[in-house]
Parts: sequence; C-alpha cells; structure tokens
Amino acid sequence: MRRPSIMIVFPFAAALAALSGCAPADEPASESSAAPVACHKDSLPTLSPGTLTLATDQPAYAPWFVDDDPANGQGFESAVAYAVAEKLGYDRQDVRWVRVPFNAAIAPGPKTFDANLSEFSITEERKQAVDFSSPYFNVTQAFVTLPSSPAAGVTTVAGLRDVRLGAQVGTTSYDAARSIGGDREVAVYNTNEDAKAALVNGQIDALALDLPTAFAVQGELPDSVIIGQLPPDPDNAEHFGIVLDKGSPLTRCVSEAVDGLGDDGVLFRLQKEWLAGPGAAPFLS
Repeated sequence: MRRPSIMIVFPFAAALAALSGCAPADEPASESSAAPVACHKDSLPTLSPGTLTLATDQPAYAPWFVDDDPANGQGFESAVAYAVAEKLGYDRQDVRWVRVPFNAAIAPGPKTFDANLSEFSITEERKQAVDFSSPYFNVTQAFVTLPSSPAAGVTTVAGLRDVRLGAQVGTTSYDAARSIGGDREVAVYNTNEDAKAALVNGQIDALALDLPTAFAVQGELPDSVIIGQLPPDPDNAEHFGIVLDKGSPLTRCVSEAVDGLGDDGVLFRLQKEWLAGPGAAPFLS
C-alpha cells in the first residue's frame, strides 16, 4: 500500500470543497423502475399524502443528529433531511420521523418510511434490496482507541492485524475492519454504544468508525485517540446515500434534490457547520 499524505486536519478542507457539488457519480446510485412523477409535494406518492416520512436509527448519534432527536433539525443528517424535504416542497410540519433499526432499513421488503438517513454507505450488495439517492457525503474509515490499549502505538494498517478490532454490525466500518485481515476475528456489536463500552472495558483494542463519528466518540470518551484513518481508495470510494424502498417512485426526485443541494453549495455549508471539529486524524500507512 502506498504511503499517502501523513496528516489530515478536520474539517477536511479539500474533501469538503470537492463535495460542494456532492460526491461525483457517473449515474444515480439507484434507478427507480416506477413511472416518472413530478418532484413536488403535491404529486409525490408518499406513504401518507402530503407528508414526508423520514427515518433513522435509534439512538441517532452526533454529529449526524443532536440529542437523539432527528426532528430538531440539528446535526448533519437531520439538516440534510430537512433541506431535501424543502427542495421537494415540504414544510417542516409536513415531515414525520420514525425509528427503524439499521439492518432492518436495508433488508428487503416494504418500508415504513419514504426515505431514511442513517449513515448508509452505498454498496452493490445493498442496492439489490433497496434504492439509494445520489450520494451526499464521502466517507473514510478510522479507528479509535485508548492510551492504555495495545493499539495506541499502531501507525500502520499492518499493525491493526495484531490487535482486537470491533465495530457495529452491518456497517461498512465492520467491513473495513474485516478487510484488514489477520488471525483475529472482528468483534461485532448491535450498536456503537455497545462497541464503545467494549473498548472502555478492554474487550477490544480499537473501534472502527466512519471519521466524523470517530471524532464524536473521541469527544465522548476521555483520553481516547484516533489511531488513524484508512487511506482513500479511488477505485472503491465510499459514499453515504439516502435509503428508499426498492423501486421507489421517489428515488429520482430525492436524488435530484440531493444533487441540487450540492450544486447550490448547501451540502458544503452543512458539512462545515456540523462536521467540523478539533483534532487531526493521521492516515495509516
């Protein structure tokens, strides 16, 4: 693996600038098979006419949501959700939130929501079961540890193979931890709260998380540190997308709304507002 730049400072200035037009994509993340509809509240076939039902996991973590309250409009994904709703003609009072577990949201079958934002990375496997909007965030994976952990001195990807890694079930953070290899199994947890407890209790040496969540966890766990982040892979870039039911007639409209927010600079502004924080995360060599 080639050695990239040694340090990235949060916020990701260059990455955020690139995202001012949203993450690049040759085509929408998913194509709806439904007939085209007008992309406005009055025409959209939502679960409840005139209401946009949005969903997220519970608990919903900062910096994506604040105080586990998606309806307050605070946090990056909550703010993006309301911006998308506004693009589609929905006022704030026209938005309803429901809670859906992460794995249930990306499982095949009818949904209890129109659109779901829970840091879902777009993957080909998941696209077999659900639709995704155009991407609204570029993702890198990072690893958090404690000073007393054997992982505290790790500076390379190879070094992670010798420590105990953990991650939330069903996430691309778990996939990233598994991709590192080594003889140790990656410990899996139902929620990031469970995974953080395992780190504090010494059951794992490092916790795999997307970088913004890693910064949030670093702020929640005294003395915790970010070992580093995996180098970006241009051939396998990871993006967050909004999840919709497979074949949803809303997919095209939601994607157009996300693209519009990128073109207008709104995604860039919201990232600076909600995903900026102190500290630095070195790249693992």
